[in-house]
Amino acid sequence: MSKTRLFIARHGETEFNRKGMLQGRGINAPLNETGKLQAQCLSEYLQNYETNFLVSSSLIRAEETAGFYSAASGLILDKNSDLDEMDFGDFEGEPIIAVMDEIKRLDAAWRNGEVDVKIPGGESPAEVFERADAAVRDYLNEKEDETIVLVIHGRLIRILLSAWLGYGLQNMHLIEHANGAVNQLVHHKGDFEPVYFNKTEHLLELNGRNL
Repeated sequence: MSKTRLFIARHGETEFNRKGMLQGRGINAPLNETGKLQAQCLSEYLQNYETNFLVSSSLIRAEETAGFYSAASGLILDKNSDLDEMDFGDFEGEPIIAVMDEIKRLDAAWRNGEVDVKIPGGESPAEVFERADAAVRDYLNEKEDETIVLVIHGRLIRILLSAWLGYGLQNMHLIEHANGAVNQLVHHKGDFEPVYFNKTEHLLELNGRNL
């Protein structure tokens, strides 16, 4: 039976990440210097595997992160806007602390199973899952028995993994993610089997490194 290996990596750090500001689909920030180092380390880790296909969201931070591995591997990068981060609507560009009360109310609704509740001016977890899951399954149907690398975003990783692994979107908060981290899953007969989550060992030697 065919099995497809799937690496799902989060993009490297941006200044919005560093400053604790919300950046969703509406903020197209580039990597900062730390983010570039993380992307380089991620690329070096992925070079341990024979990969057949490389995909990122259409946002610059994901494209730049994937670009390091594209350059090293020779793989052509496919960019897909259906894999963009959740649209944070009215919260885009705001310091997290400034909208914490609203975020807590949304989070409580989502944890209660109300995953159709939208961020004001933005998307709901259910909407994000619908667009991104369909995009990934298209790739999986085309790339059976191959290895795919996806470079995407933190909230999107939570949404996809919580649904795929049976936690339910209401438990997406249980999925941890870090800039430059990678998850590995195996897709087999429509189901996803986890290999590891939020792997960051490849990032531990960043101090003193230069690009």
